[in-house]
Amino acid sequence: MPDLHQLLAFCALSAFIAVLPGPNVLFVVGRALAHGRRAAVGSVIGNAIGGYALVVVVALGLGTVVERSAPVYSVIKLGGAAYLIFLGVKAVRARPVAPKVTCGVQVTAKALWHTVWEGTIVGATNPKSIVFLTAVLPQFVDRDSGHVIGQMLLLGLVGTLLALSCDCVWGLTASATRDWFGRSPRRLAFADRAGGAAMIVLGLKLALDRTNWGLQS
Repeated sequence: MPDLHQLLAFCALSAFIAVLPGPNVLFVVGRALAHGRRAAVGSVIGNAIGGYALVVVVALGLGTVVERSAPVYSVIKLGGAAYLIFLGVKAVRARPVAPKVTCGVQVTAKALWHTVWEGTIVGATNPKSIVFLTAVLPQFVDRDSGHVIGQMLLLGLVGTLLALSCDCVWGLTASATRDWFGRSPRRLAFADRAGGAAMIVLGLKLALDRTNWGLQS
């Protein structure tokens, strides 16, 4: 168990980061605008699962592989960027669906799980998150108490839940905006394309970002 003061400090840091509108928020908002409330919630859940998968990777010591290897970092970055662009293009090209259909019974469990899976891929292919977690998590671990991996997993779970809560607020707010756009077919088509464009821009930004976030040679 981490020291209580360390745990509270980590919670404060995680909460501060979670409320800031970063790439995850832009992805969730884009999904909400393009596909509606259920897609937003599914994307948030998937993003959290993917993000916690990175916590497990870092806790097991594999985060240093990405931190120290520019080729591995680049492959993950470009793969994640390509997938975001793919999702954005698909949203732009899709036929607009009214919110009452998107949020109704016609959205099957299979479609919802597909959305969660897409969010998981996006969350798990963010190399900057790996590097960030590799740098931050060890600083809040009480090594004298032992069970270092368990402490990292616990801290990562707390951070993931805080991020999930904040992302849900962003997603539900954006989906409510889409409901308003849905009163007009033209506004709805604009919302769908705006959501897709946001994901494309996010993917391009990730692909073209030349910062290597502390990669060591």
